[in-house]
Amino acid sequence: MTNNAPVITIDGPSGSGKGTIAKLVADRLGYVLLDSGALYRLTALAALNAEVDLADEGRVAEIAANLNIRFAIADGEVSAVLDGKDVSRDIRMERVSMAASKVAALPAVREALLQRQRDFRELPGLVADGRDMGTTVFPDAPVKVFLTASAEERARRRFAQLQGRGVSVSLRDLLEDIRARDDRDMNRAASPLAPADDAVVLDSTDIAIDDVLQKVLELVQNRIG
Repeated sequence: MTNNAPVITIDGPSGSGKGTIAKLVADRLGYVLLDSGALYRLTALAALNAEVDLADEGRVAEIAANLNIRFAIADGEVSAVLDGKDVSRDIRMERVSMAASKVAALPAVREALLQRQRDFRELPGLVADGRDMGTTVFPDAPVKVFLTASAEERARRRFAQLQGRGVSVSLRDLLEDIRARDDRDMNRAASPLAPADDAVVLDSTDIAIDDVLQKVLELVQNRIG
């Protein structure tokens, strides 16, 4: 790990816009991007493909530790490759999202993926997107952001996203799923979802993406230069 590489952590619940902001910040600064959620989604997909019981912590952790994955970047888009296959769309399916939330609550799985996440830290810097980047994975990060939004707004965003893909879904079901996921993430024993003590909390419910980006870049300028 390149310890002197600056890290910007962007944590928050599902649908808060943290992934979009992380990518925009990384693009603007020329930093490496870590989508930590993708690692848990990949673990979940691999477990589902292997028909492993998601409650079998030891087996799921073994899968996490031995994932054959890589991230490919083309035309500004990041693709996730599992066992030689592009699974970028697969890991965004709702069943995989829900499975990822379940496996992420398993301490042994989080431990298996901890060093793999830290290995993304390299010069000129790293933007890390997740739920415990600022509290557990990179506690020494000079810039920590916790991005949130109301559950209703996050459900509306997800609904619009899925509708745009031609996926028929219930807004009420999405809201229930988001609330259930929030509950699991905030109450899990290992690295529960919460802002770091030194994180700046931004509520994106009524703020445009460009305005959120500007606030984060100003924070980076003040703390890193």
